[in-house]
Amino acid sequence: MKLPGQEEFEVSSACKNVPTGELDSSPGSGPRPDGPLDTKRGNLGVSKDPLLFIQLNELLGWPQALEWRETGRWVLFEEKVEVGAGRWSVPHVPTLALSSLQKLHSLLAEGLVLLDCPAQSFLELVEQVTRVESLSPELRGQLQALLLQRPQHLIQPTGTRPCQGSAHPREASYNEEALLKEQHQNPLRQKLPPGAEAAAVLAGELGFLVQPLGAFVRLRDPVVLGPLMEVPLPSRFFCLLLGPSTVGKGYHEIGRAMAVLLSDSQFQWTVRRASNLHDLLAALDAFLEEVTVLPPGLWDPTTRIAPPKCLPSQHKRLFSQLREVKGPPAPPGALAEDRHGHWLRTPSPELQRTGRLFGGLLQDVRRKASWYPSDFLDALHPQCLSAVLYIYLATVTNAIIFGGLLGEATSGAQGVLESFLGTAAAGATFCLMAGQPLTILSSTGPVLVFERLLFSFSRDYSLDYLPFRLWVGIWVATFCLALVATEASVLVRYFTRFTEEGFCALISLIFIYDAVGKMLSLTSAYPIQSPGSPAYGCFCQYPDPGGNESQWTRTEPKDRDDISSMDLGLVNASLLPPTECAQRGGHPRGPNCHTVPDIAFFSLLLFLTSFLLATALKHVKTSRFFPSVVRKVLGDFSSVLAMLLGCGLDSFLGLATPKLTVPSEFKPTLPGRGWLVSPFGTNPWWLSVAAALPALLLSILIFMDQQITAVILNRAEYKLRKGAGFHLDLFCVALLMLLTSVLGLPWYVSATVISLAHMDSLRRERRTCALGEPCSFLGIREQRLTGLVVFILTGTSIFLAPVLKFIPMPVLYGIFLYMGVAAMSSTQFTKRVQLLLMPAKHQPDLLLLRHVSLSRVHLFTAIQLACLGLLWIIKSTPAAIIFPLTLLGLVGVRKALERVFSPQELLWLDELMPEKERSIPEKGLEPKYSLGGDSEHFTGVTQKSGYCWPLA
Repeated sequence: MKLPGQEEFEVSSACKNVPTGELDSSPGSGPRPDGPLDTKRGNLGVSKDPLLFIQLNELLGWPQALEWRETGRWVLFEEKVEVGAGRWSVPHVPTLALSSLQKLHSLLAEGLVLLDCPAQSFLELVEQVTRVESLSPELRGQLQALLLQRPQHLIQPTGTRPCQGSAHPREASYNEEALLKEQHQNPLRQKLPPGAEAAAVLAGELGFLVQPLGAFVRLRDPVVLGPLMEVPLPSRFFCLLLGPSTVGKGYHEIGRAMAVLLSDSQFQWTVRRASNLHDLLAALDAFLEEVTVLPPGLWDPTTRIAPPKCLPSQHKRLFSQLREVKGPPAPPGALAEDRHGHWLRTPSPELQRTGRLFGGLLQDVRRKASWYPSDFLDALHPQCLSAVLYIYLATVTNAIIFGGLLGEATSGAQGVLESFLGTAAAGATFCLMAGQPLTILSSTGPVLVFERLLFSFSRDYSLDYLPFRLWVGIWVATFCLALVATEASVLVRYFTRFTEEGFCALISLIFIYDAVGKMLSLTSAYPIQSPGSPAYGCFCQYPDPGGNESQWTRTEPKDRDDISSMDLGLVNASLLPPTECAQRGGHPRGPNCHTVPDIAFFSLLLFLTSFLLATALKHVKTSRFFPSVVRKVLGDFSSVLAMLLGCGLDSFLGLATPKLTVPSEFKPTLPGRGWLVSPFGTNPWWLSVAAALPALLLSILIFMDQQITAVILNRAEYKLRKGAGFHLDLFCVALLMLLTSVLGLPWYVSATVISLAHMDSLRRERRTCALGEPCSFLGIREQRLTGLVVFILTGTSIFLAPVLKFIPMPVLYGIFLYMGVAAMSSTQFTKRVQLLLMPAKHQPDLLLLRHVSLSRVHLFTAIQLACLGLLWIIKSTPAAIIFPLTLLGLVGVRKALERVFSPQELLWLDELMPEKERSIPEKGLEPKYSLGGDSEHFTGVTQKSGYCWPLA
């Protein structure tokens, strides 16, 4: 008989291959990957199993009053009942005595094993288990009555405690319904994913038993066992371990050993598919072969091992159990083992040549077309709202900053309005058409440098800038289309981590430099007031020198013109030193004297507050404080909350800090020009051909900037499931280059830092996880709607000037600093730079340092630092015209490093070039690295490349 509510927890055949712990079930969502182990099983052709909750009930009170008590539970880690404190212990890694595993082996070998038992209730299960020839009918009846007693749980439900064999069916049914209702309210139930199953382990000592009694049952259909379990999950396994009295904690440790075995993913996977006792014992033997023994003289068994921040890979263990199982071929991009035993990633289909003109582009279009409807349906989630607000403010700020810089660099030929319009048009078009819609298009530092050089050249030679720029854009679009036609994007296979880190570090430094530079520039406009300074300390109202005291006059301040009396709501007031105010008959410390706030100091305060608050709120997500729902909200909305709190603080103090300025009129910045650029203007006709030379350099810059960012965004660490579109993305950028050139708008390309921040704001994590286990990273919420809404809002920001004008610029500078620091700190390069400043005895135990000598690691880091310094110098000097070639030169430097470092060293320090990745002579190395120390970015992520790009 099924208990009420049991149907809710039964596992239907349609859900057997659905990952447990699905983050959401939004419309249009396809199957999502689960944790790391499940993903790898899927690649090996193995079906995914439900999460298993294991509970240990012990028989206590012999010989006076026997009762069952719950003493432990497992999902992945162990929790013990702390009797004195009346609570569960913290989750910890279980430690076992080797003798308990050996005794368990003997009990299972000599006991009863029932696989695919047809029992449909706990009573039927007890009857099946007690059918043992060694038990007399009297002992069998006593044992059945004992097993049917309701166990004592730490969280004890209210009401009576009838046993399953009550003589009053109505009363028993009522109590079962009340119990099941209270079991549903157990807090642990909310932490377990839908489809989870249970396993019950019963252990203890019975004086009337002559010999041990062991039974292991795997139910054919999971059944809710009523009050036996703490939570009303359908039970799949049942294990009974009883025997006569022994010295010590014999059966307690044997029961723990059985529970730990069932909590092991590989043992559980094998037992679910075992067909006889031999398979069960073989799984136990395989577990014993991998057990690590701690010597008793050097280890205290009472010590609890904290759960690791990142669980180790289960690839090798799973593969060893599947050597004889021939599954379907691995999907593209899956991990495959070569003849040397290395786990290598098969080439991505996006980077395979077709040998046809525009063949890669057509493949990208076909690949992405099937996902197009879900690209909008998958955005129906509250997390996308946070991403829109965060990226919108970052995009608006970036448009204003780069618009202002363009205005300065081009003497008003382009400005903030063009930056807003171009960002909205180019970004929205890209989000609708591109292969990777998570990319955020923006003006970038390298492209701005090229614009400045192009304008300087036009001014020096008396050329009409915008027509000349139009022909440069036409040639760039032509060259980029040629690159798309010849499938040049497959060359990104040669962009190893060395190239990616150099470029990402450069862009991150530009963000940090600009944020700090803009903040420091405020101190020149608003000098910090030193204590006791006599200069311009207050706004003062004083009588008219003509003698009419009822008439107040106002003189314009002679300094700090950007702070006026109107900002403080004063009339007829002047910014004067206190002494001069007193000489004029005013009251420098009276009611009519208003002290000027230290704008520079408060701006610096807002700058640091927004940066530190965004950083702190982001780390709350992985902290031990607050409920999980609160932590998730604070982490997802960290940047938005930091901005709102900064704006609130500024408004509360009533500060005259510089605010965000948005153009209010829709017309070109340059007076007299229309929205369409004339092809020639006053320039000679041959300049349209000569423009091909600077266009060639810009094409190299666009290709490197776009494709390096695309490689970073499509790394395997992000677990993207909809594929990339390198050819399609470059095609869209080429068309947008043509469009923006014709309209006289800024040129746009993928913005590395903002795109990484966009992906970070869309991280999907498993809602439910094992107690003590970090939240598993499931991937990115891939869709087109957040970017599209961001750029639409950016375009309409011209009409939102009354609202946006209240946002202080120091707050936005702080968010910019946060984005740059987050992107910089997440790279392996930054962590290796830290090793330069760290004594060897204090360095963490990194796998990298186990295989490569410290001096060689430092040499590799020094080369990267030298390349980064060279890139910065070239970008900041008149030699910036060759900057695109220096970016391309990073690939050449990486190739030259093969003469300095061995393939094994490069395998750990960087990645192998495609033609070399299957020629490693040494056996046992894996391209899997861990620098540790940053569980927020690395939790549950497969690290083929040795680092994860910022998910911070």
